Amino acid sequence: MYVEQIVRPVYQFQDKRRRGVILTKRGFQKLQEAKYQAEMEENDGKRYTLENMSERTGLAVNTLMKVHARQTKVDKQTLKICFQAFNLVLEPEDYTKELPSQTEEDKFDRPMLELPDGQVPLSSMFYVERSEIESECYQAILQPGALIRIKAPRRMGKTSLMARVLDRATQKNYQTVYLSFQLADKEIFQSLDYFLRWFCANVGLGLHLPNKLEDYWDPIFGSQVSCKTYFEQYLLVVFDKPLVLALDDVDFLFDYPELASNFFGLLRTWHEEAKNREIWQKLRLVVVHSTNLYIPLTQHKSPFNVGLPVELLPFTDEQVEGLAQEHGLDWCKQQAGDLTNFMGGNPYLIRAALYNIASNKTTLEDILKFSESCIEIYKEHLQTLLYNLQQDFKLLAAFAKVLNNQAPVELELVEGFKLQSWGLIRLEGDRATISCSFYSLYFGERL
Repeated sequence: MYVEQIVRPVYQFQDKRRRGVILTKRGFQKLQEAKYQAEMEENDGKRYTLENMSERTGLAVNTLMKVHARQTKVDKQTLKICFQAFNLVLEPEDYTKELPSQTEEDKFDRPMLELPDGQVPLSSMFYVERSEIESECYQAILQPGALIRIKAPRRMGKTSLMARVLDRATQKNYQTVYLSFQLADKEIFQSLDYFLRWFCANVGLGLHLPNKLEDYWDPIFGSQVSCKTYFEQYLLVVFDKPLVLALDDVDFLFDYPELASNFFGLLRTWHEEAKNREIWQKLRLVVVHSTNLYIPLTQHKSPFNVGLPVELLPFTDEQVEGLAQEHGLDWCKQQAGDLTNFMGGNPYLIRAALYNIASNKTTLEDILKFSESCIEIYKEHLQTLLYNLQQDFKLLAAFAKVLNNQAPVELELVEGFKLQSWGLIRLEGDRATISCSFYSLYFGERL
């Protein structure tokens, strides 16, 4: 039986045609604004995918990607068709024959990209400065006996901020030591004495000092007094300048309540000693953690209710728009806002999206519609989160409860704080909501 097929004509220009122009920044912005206006007025605010654009313009998807990327010349008629699809007129200022790499302007627009993982390098143009926070930290670290507490879920920029505080201290010729509790073997957390020896030895190692634990460790006085003595009579007296000690991932200790209680009490004691003794004024502490304290700790023994509290919040639309520009992307405010909302302002998720969009590995439209290319970008990150959830039934049940409810859900304290530390939920008191649409879509399909 013969079935007639109706095929929509698709304009594909042959290679023999002269491909001579690309959009200028002005032309690209003009087209984007018109496209967004059409989406709002004609498509209920939903984004046009590349397939939608192909239907609207009659151009092939690959051709539209070249127009968007502005790295490969296309026929001038192609640009005219794109503009006419949104009732625009292509003007001479909207296109150029110069490839982006041939202009000084584009060298600025398309910087050398950085992999969006781990600490943002000190010299990086991709670090998003929260000027008030940095300023407060830089001033606080100069104060005798300073204690700065940086809190935010994982991959929110805590270590990057801490690195800048240490760098500012280095510029003042202070001694600096960075210590992450992720580096410690599990056996170290089984004994307070063993842990404090490990702690003192690592600080000494960071200062390039020989290990003299046996000279100061006295079992008669106990490990806490011995640790205090080691700092007071050795580590803090070798150098004239202050010592800035940055302790990262301190919430690793929360799973060892007794050890954590003693160690945090020791930090609080040192901070209080600085009010009366000059030797302890030389010690400046930067404490970094992913969630609130959820172990019993008396007020006067806690370092989490003194010093300068710093909480890193999700990126704003404006910050994402600026970061997009640093990636060489000519985005309007609504595009930045759409990515911010979808990712919940999560710095890592947003940086990974911008990196891959700027590298032409995906598009904003594909990210927002949760395509396979979007999932592939975050594959390892998402699988790690899923694995961690599956190792703890109570956590899994708590998170599923949040996923399955539109309204904020009441959670147990420990489960709520742990899920918050992974960036999966947001807490208002004991009420939890999913942190972003991206996680809701991914885990909603799997849980």
